[in-house]
Amino acid sequence: MKTKIAVIVFPGSNCDHDAYYVLKEIFGVDVNFVWHKETSLRNYNAILIPGGFSYGDYLRTGAIARFSPIMDSVIRDSRKGKPIIGICNGFQILLECGLLPGALINNKEIKFLSKNVMLRVASNESIFSNKLNIDQQLKMPIAHRQGNYIADEDVIKRLIDDGRIVFKYKNNPNGSMVDIAGICNKDGNILGMMPHPERACEAILGSADGKMIFESMLANI
Repeated sequence: MKTKIAVIVFPGSNCDHDAYYVLKEIFGVDVNFVWHKETSLRNYNAILIPGGFSYGDYLRTGAIARFSPIMDSVIRDSRKGKPIIGICNGFQILLECGLLPGALINNKEIKFLSKNVMLRVASNESIFSNKLNIDQQLKMPIAHRQGNYIADEDVIKRLIDDGRIVFKYKNNPNGSMVDIAGICNKDGNILGMMPHPERACEAILGSADGKMIFESMLANI
């Protein structure tokens, strides 16, 4: 079966075309936009929830998108082990619907941050990082105001003990607990991360380090 990936589109998504371009033009994957009112993802091998400002970030980031019809299918497919990656606002949505633990609050300086950051690979056991090396450094951009990851102490301990912190900030820009930039679920098929790997897949953009995340995922579909 040919690899086919769904890029979910909500009102306010603005990184959907970036993700589509990378998957189709750089990796040659069959990819489709899927509007949030759809109810099935059964024809897709993997799901990408892109960044942006779903529903204008009214109420709370990701809180309204969590109730879009497509999310029922995302949740069902997650239980079957289908790879799901949520980037920036996509990470926020995954947290709101309970597929990942914790929450994202305002950055420590309460300012929108848009700049390149350095990440450190903290775990290469997930399907999104198995082509990476522990402590490998990756350069990619962030663009968020609510990227400060928080969770209670028990959750943080479980994430550490289970190797579920996939990426850490080298110089924490937003105040995230234990420098968390990306985490996965217990089964390793769901990744949420604030930095944008889809904006770091060509050298002309300043970094191609994000390619390795997609290469890892595609090798496991």
